[in-house]
Amino acid sequence: MKQVCITGVGKSAVGRRLGRSGLSLTIDSIRNALTDAGLDACDVDGLATWPGYSPGLNGMAPVGISHVKEAFRFSLDWFSGGGETAGQLGAFVNACAAVEAGLARHVVVFRTITESTVQAAARAAPETQGTAMAMPASMQWQMPFYASSPTNWMALYAAAHFDRYGTTREQLAQIALNGRRNAALNPDALMRDPMTLDDYLASRMISSPLCLFDCDMAADGSVAVIVSHRDAARDLRHKEPVTVASLGCAMHGRDSWDQFTDLATIQSQDDSANQMWSRTDLKPADVDFGAIYDGFSFLTLAWLESLGFCGKGQGGAYIDGGHAIAREGRLPINPDGGQLSGARLHGYGFLFEACKQLWGEAGERQLPKHEVAVAAVGGGAQAACALLTR
Repeated sequence: MKQVCITGVGKSAVGRRLGRSGLSLTIDSIRNALTDAGLDACDVDGLATWPGYSPGLNGMAPVGISHVKEAFRFSLDWFSGGGETAGQLGAFVNACAAVEAGLARHVVVFRTITESTVQAAARAAPETQGTAMAMPASMQWQMPFYASSPTNWMALYAAAHFDRYGTTREQLAQIALNGRRNAALNPDALMRDPMTLDDYLASRMISSPLCLFDCDMAADGSVAVIVSHRDAARDLRHKEPVTVASLGCAMHGRDSWDQFTDLATIQSQDDSANQMWSRTDLKPADVDFGAIYDGFSFLTLAWLESLGFCGKGQGGAYIDGGHAIAREGRLPINPDGGQLSGARLHGYGFLFEACKQLWGEAGERQLPKHEVAVAAVGGGAQAACALLTR
């Protein structure tokens, strides 16, 4: 990705049950990203999002390409809004590829969620008779056994890891505890109250061994990231744009949540990480901090192994006590609190935070070492990761 960089990031208001439309949140995040980059709407010639407009996804995809194009009157040379990509980060990967190929100069990538508001409305509505729907073939070994939640599926991986490698809940807790400590420094985080190990262990079990604090939180919000051609970035606000040093988005294993060859290893993360490292001379030891997906705490542990920060099966020992992943540790992760204590913005909050840290604009939560970052998003069937440098 020699020609690709990030020139601006923006975020809307983020919170629970904001009661705002997805489009209004998206407009705010894109305006903020354009201001951050020093661009005008007329400069934008590319637009990407994931998974595209899907009104039936309970607030997970309330805005699409057409809505945003019309709102800003963008004149587009390239756009992409599909769901069958490398997971949540797929839109960012697509935008980088488009810029590298010369199809666009400035691509706005956005991700918007109104999940919290939609959930609240559903709870308040009177119960109605549901409509029967055919069960997708991919769910045939899940739905008949009432394993309808991703928490159930992720618990299967965590249980396999616990059984094979001796990983403990006390070790896994460090992901959530680290996120909560970091969230105290982030005024936008939803959960900032202190949390102890006893608090974690006493919380209700959702799907063993994952408890309440192992699961991220529904929220409303939008994030926008501007991917630009290096030649077009020279006169913008950030004199040092963030370089996209390498990407990984491979999928060699099963496109499935439950048919992995090894349930203790998330194949999509391994495939993506291996591809990313194969496309750069940088090594895991060169990374200063990680913005690593924590939709469920076990995903973070699995990413640490997949990215090579520790060996297979050693994730529990690596995070034991929380020292290695703390702000002052060898690999600080999720300095904004991540999704466990920040808010679920489906991976794009990690890109936002990585860029803010790399530019030295993270305020009270700024890390002292911020030259090289890895942003890793997703898990289960699809995943992707990016190596970002100043």
